Amino acid sequence: MSTNVMRTADGWWVVRDARATRIDTKAVTTAELLADRDAVREAAEHGSPAVPVADMVALPPVTTPCRVVAQMVNYYSHARDSGFTGDIPPTFFRKASGSVSGPTQPIIRPGHVKLLDYEVELGLVMGAALPVGTVVEEEDLPDVVAGLVLTNDVSARDVQLTKTQFYESKSYPTFTPTGPHLALLEPEDFTRLTDLRLTLSVNGDLRQDRTLTDMIVRPAEALTLLARFQALDPGDLLLTGTPGGTALKAPPKVVEKIGALLPPATKWKSFFRSQAKNPRYLHHGDTITAAIATPDGHIDLGEQHNTVTDAA
Repeated sequence: MSTNVMRTADGWWVVRDARATRIDTKAVTTAELLADRDAVREAAEHGSPAVPVADMVALPPVTTPCRVVAQMVNYYSHARDSGFTGDIPPTFFRKASGSVSGPTQPIIRPGHVKLLDYEVELGLVMGAALPVGTVVEEEDLPDVVAGLVLTNDVSARDVQLTKTQFYESKSYPTFTPTGPHLALLEPEDFTRLTDLRLTLSVNGDLRQDRTLTDMIVRPAEALTLLARFQALDPGDLLLTGTPGGTALKAPPKVVEKIGALLPPATKWKSFFRSQAKNPRYLHHGDTITAAIATPDGHIDLGEQHNTVTDAA
């Protein structure tokens, strides 16, 4: 069964139900912790849970700096919402690791961002080096992926769309809430990945709710495609896409056809005028609750509770 690990300012902990056991390790980074799995196992098997998790402040269990890579349009439901038809080519983009933040930390909306969106995503945390040219089969996943984390790929859509700029629009500080748990998997746990359900609510309103059966390019194939040009190291993070239900959706086909006839400046002005009326975008004071788990709790990445705050 998977082992949930949490990081606080005081160190690393194994989480069991609502209590935590300190891991006797000198590890500072995620990569160092993954190299000290014996200490994790010792805490999980023989430690006495002593500290209530409710009394602890979780830091992101993925330490930075590290590589943060993400998959674009990787759920069928998100592809439909985005107006894609036919085959969707696998696409990756980078996020600044400075965007990684804690599972209860406020999400800071920059003053120039008006269309702030959410994307609950399953994160893969690398446990071994992935050199360029590596081919990963399903049975190889336990050898290269150490565990899973809950992430939110927060996105400034007005930056992303006008500049066609994924890196900037998704890399502002606090734009990748991560954790609370790093679920370290045993080999048999990988057979349960498609049972994982991703959910995200805003102010109690359920916006996203899908399992990994909706995923287009699954982890082994994604890592193979990524390794054609990008090496990864232990502790690096791959975000695997988001299901449908984000605030941004493609306009209806009739509106899209009319928009294609307009000059670019007019088209964008019209599009953003319509998007400004969309109440699903995030605003100051909104609370986002996200979770990823199997129905039976065999794998449970915990919950995030982040509040949106406008930059001072």
